[in-house]
Amino acid sequence: MKTDTIFYRLFQTFPQTLFELLQISPQFAQNYRFDSVEVKQLSFRLDGVFLPTVTDAPIYFVEVQFQPDNTFFARLLSEIFLYLYRSDLDSDWRGVVIFPNRRVDNSPKTRYSEFFESGRITPLYLDELDETLQSTPLLATVGLVTAPKSQAIEQAQDLIERVRVEVEVRFV
Repeated sequence: MKTDTIFYRLFQTFPQTLFELLQISPQFAQNYRFDSVEVKQLSFRLDGVFLPTVTDAPIYFVEVQFQPDNTFFARLLSEIFLYLYRSDLDSDWRGVVIFPNRRVDNSPKTRYSEFFESGRITPLYLDELDETLQSTPLLATVGLVTAPKSQAIEQAQDLIERVRVEVEVRFV
């Protein structure tokens, strides 16, 4: 899927993007290594995993879900728990799911409510993050993924100009 590739490259190149989306200091990203992980045997594939490089930091499992799937959370939690079972890590963990909007989030949560209530799993709805997605150039780049085609080119041009100005200010 195209969105998986876009987010994979974005997180690989700019891992601080995830933490900015979660409204956590982007500096936190320096404590992580981003990877895409396949759990062998059952061939579950996790979109991305932020593995801590320091002790006492949680693992972040990241999934990008842009299509409705009524079994999504069952599959996601199976992947996470199989990964934890197969891993030697004893770190705490968090799950982050990036949806374009709430309509795509159609998977039942009743069985898994404690994961949402505790904040262990955080769903992010890009269409509800308008102000956040404009706060930094990286997050504005994320916003381009869900921008209507009629506005995407103009938003991209504005973003290019914004980055150009910010780079000039830094080096002047």
